[in-house]
Amino acid sequence: MSDLLPLFPLPNVVLFPNVFLPLHIFEPRYREMVADALRTDRMIGMTLLAPGWERDYEGRPAVYPVGCSGVVTHAERLGDGRYNIVLRGLERFRIVNEDHSRSYRRAIVEPVLDRAMSHDDLAVVRTHRAKLETLLAPMAERTGREVRVPAAMSDEDLVHALAQYLDLEPLEKQALLEKQSLRARAESLVELLEMKILMARTHHVSNVAH
Repeated sequence: MSDLLPLFPLPNVVLFPNVFLPLHIFEPRYREMVADALRTDRMIGMTLLAPGWERDYEGRPAVYPVGCSGVVTHAERLGDGRYNIVLRGLERFRIVNEDHSRSYRRAIVEPVLDRAMSHDDLAVVRTHRAKLETLLAPMAERTGREVRVPAAMSDEDLVHALAQYLDLEPLEKQALLEKQSLRARAESLVELLEMKILMARTHHVSNVAH
């Protein structure tokens, strides 16, 4: 990770390690950021804007201190200067200090490493993976989209992909990103999906009753 990591703060996007994220870049300051990244190490740090960001979006509104760095794996520059890019998540980071010398934000960051897992932790994660795969069926039923989990996908990649791609609130995704281990992330994700399925069923029963 370079000394100063370009930051791309958004109100509704959370990036997870080893997950791909397509982005359309249209604001002039972020076009500059992408151009600079492509000239150097292709690294960009995704951060989530904190509540109240609307009052100062053009400035430097508060962001959550934990984000995820990504490397630009694909970049297409459009005729008017906009970009379509794809980021692949690399590692979580914590903002230590910000630099404001450019039109876009950059920061000194430190890596945030997952807590090491024991054999018991790995077994629990494996159990939660099975639960997640079971829970995806009713979720898919509700959204009308089939969700298939490749058997070869690692537990970590599956948890991170679901955390990013499922229809969760940005703050729920941020809370998952900040969990200190894969086990904690998997447990929280199972709880979130169980709660959403329960709420959807309750809502359905309530509508039928009326």
